[in-house]
Amino acid sequence: MPKIGVVLSGCGVFDGAEIHEAVLTLYFLQKSGAETICMAPDIEQLHVVDHLRGEVAAGEKRNVLTEAARIARGNIKNLADVKVSDFDALIFPGGFGNAKNLTDFAVKGADCGINPDVLRIVRETVMAKKPLGAVCIAPVVIAKALEGTGIKTSVTIGSDSDTAHAVEALGTTHVNCPVKDFVADEKNKIVTSPAYMLGRSIPEVAEGIEKTVHKLLAMI
Repeated sequence: MPKIGVVLSGCGVFDGAEIHEAVLTLYFLQKSGAETICMAPDIEQLHVVDHLRGEVAAGEKRNVLTEAARIARGNIKNLADVKVSDFDALIFPGGFGNAKNLTDFAVKGADCGINPDVLRIVRETVMAKKPLGAVCIAPVVIAKALEGTGIKTSVTIGSDSDTAHAVEALGTTHVNCPVKDFVADEKNKIVTSPAYMLGRSIPEVAEGIEKTVHKLLAMI
């Protein structure tokens, strides 16, 4: 049974992990017979968004690991304690937590920083030649983590030109891709899919994520 690390960035599309994408990723992994290992950094979120009103909740603070534990039903590890030897492949569901908590791409674009444990686990995964997946906006995490390494890869965030240009500014090639498909870099074992960057319904997002998960597992 392969062990697949799932990196969560909080809980909720606007300030954490996108819940549909996270659950679909876990579902398709487990349905395929994989063991899932959820993980998240023990850090404060950039901010808290009231998802009913779509507004920042002034003065409210939440922890990424604590919030991600909601999706993982409490079975989650502090990313700082996870080693690349703990899993056979790694995947990042989407959600703005990738661009607000794991990186600050949402604020600084290509000039963003990245959480040191996220940087470490991505680079170690690629260097160990283990498959790496990213959904929705999460490919920006991959692009930032590999910036300056000399590793050339291709990813997709769908077809949003501004985000695509920022990804390419980090040294990664962007490939336009429909919501129900994925882009695979066979050499570096990196697979990405647009999900809610393009999708408008759970079924169409699910199709792309299912294909991504199957490709990720096939690369092990």
